[in-house]
Amino acid sequence: MKNIRLFLTDVDGTLTDGGMYYSADGDVMKKFNARDGMGLQLLQKAGIKVGIITSETTAIVSRRAAKLGVDFLVQGKRDGGKLAACTEICAEMEIGLEDVAYIGDDVNCIEILRAAGHRACPADAVSAVKALPGIRVMNLKGGEGCVREFAELILNQKQQP
Repeated sequence: MKNIRLFLTDVDGTLTDGGMYYSADGDVMKKFNARDGMGLQLLQKAGIKVGIITSETTAIVSRRAAKLGVDFLVQGKRDGGKLAACTEICAEMEIGLEDVAYIGDDVNCIEILRAAGHRACPADAVSAVKALPGIRVMNLKGGEGCVREFAELILNQKQQP
């Protein structure tokens, strides 16, 4: 994992618990875990670019990404769009997919998980994701620190001689 130059994550079910919360006025709310946010910032401090690729397009995710200062935010990517977005980011950074770490939880992440050099999923990911060859299943669930757990695994391995 020493060659990782880009860390990407899904949102719903990974950075969040997958719940969709609605106010009486119809506002959509999501619960993010502060430890996951710190994990992304620690990766950046170590020189790894970080990004979010998600199927939905919401102002909430835009606000969270801005607060965290992520390097890349791509929303509204469905039906192979996540892998296409990842490939575009790799081209911009002049790196290969083998230099990418990705964490996601559901079937819309499978294509990018298969392509990424390093892959992980939350403990409560769907069975099809958990069954992917070479995937690391985190001990923590989506929205409960699984992104931080994967980030720390990467950072610990990068520090080893």
